[in-house]
Amino acid sequence: MATINLLLSFLCILTTTALSQPTIAPPHSQEPIDAASPISPASSSPPSISPTPPPASIPPKTPLVPALFVIGDSSVDSGTNNFLGTFARADRLPYGRDFDTHEPTGRFCNGRIPVDYIALRLGLPFVPSFLGQTGRVEDMLHGLNFASAAAGIIFTSGSELGQHVSLSQQIQQFTDTYEQFVLSMGQQAAINLISNSVLYISIGINDYIHYYLRNESNVQNLYLPWSFNRFLASTVTQEIKNLYRINVRKVVVMGLPPIGCAPHYLCEYKVKDGQCVEEINNMVLEFNFIMRYMIEELSEALPYSHIIFCDVFQGSMDMLKNSERYGFKVTTDACCGLGDYKGFLMCLSPDMACSNASDHIWWDQFHPTDAVNAILADNVWNGLHTKMCYPMNLEDVVANTY
Repeated sequence: MATINLLLSFLCILTTTALSQPTIAPPHSQEPIDAASPISPASSSPPSISPTPPPASIPPKTPLVPALFVIGDSSVDSGTNNFLGTFARADRLPYGRDFDTHEPTGRFCNGRIPVDYIALRLGLPFVPSFLGQTGRVEDMLHGLNFASAAAGIIFTSGSELGQHVSLSQQIQQFTDTYEQFVLSMGQQAAINLISNSVLYISIGINDYIHYYLRNESNVQNLYLPWSFNRFLASTVTQEIKNLYRINVRKVVVMGLPPIGCAPHYLCEYKVKDGQCVEEINNMVLEFNFIMRYMIEELSEALPYSHIIFCDVFQGSMDMLKNSERYGFKVTTDACCGLGDYKGFLMCLSPDMACSNASDHIWWDQFHPTDAVNAILADNVWNGLHTKMCYPMNLEDVVANTY
């Protein structure tokens, strides 16, 4: 019966997606933005989109929520892996060259990552890495970033690159932080802080890159893609249930991006004309569908919770298909790397990077540019460019207080 309901939901989602027509806002200014400046500066847009650009969004003067907590992988790592023995590091230029400080911070991007833009939307400072903290509660009150590059839902995903903090370990770090809040400020104050804060989860892609697609532990013979996707999605939902027990109520669960379009796989599969690897993208689509279905069920089962699923695949493909209208000129090649599509070798030095990342969708083998991250963050917040989040946007989630 559960399988029938799942399939019916799949058909419903496909129908909804087919009927909805995405709207595209004017392209972002791709220059580094001061934290006190508008989050999405307006720029002149093509006449086919809008004759006049909308007013820029100004960060709120007072925080909309107490804190932002982040769990995930390299898509949202703000420096965790700087403290670990691993090859998965972004602590050297050209990483961070277009960031506010123009220095590498551990972010796998030329500039900001999505949670940086989300933090500004919430009126919060950039969220620091958990491992970079001294342990003072005062330094953690506006949030912490537990995300670790190469981490996956499966404990061993990405382990060939060295140390990382897996999903279950990040959950434990978050739980320990909550307990520290309780001891420091009292139980009720800690409950109020956590229940009104936002938890942003972005993880799962390394379970394909470093596990399933590499056929680690003979996994492809043990699990068909559908079964593997259900296993991953079930694990995430169970962890959210565990977090609900410590009063987490506002959760953003990010879907997986179209890595079949990433320069690494365009190079590895020797594709022609930059066509995405459908075999890989189909697995991602399947995971996102299952994850969205399970999140909808979970949100209904947990009273007073607001858990949303944001389809990164949908938002990313809109940019790839309408690249010129978003202001992107290069959609297949990475800005930084070597080989076909600059996807054979990872970004290792400034000499390997293009001069202007703002017109590229991909920064390196797997990660998008700051420009893409800004657009995705806008979509998470209020669907500015195209609808990505279900059943509501983060702006609506934040409006609900306890």
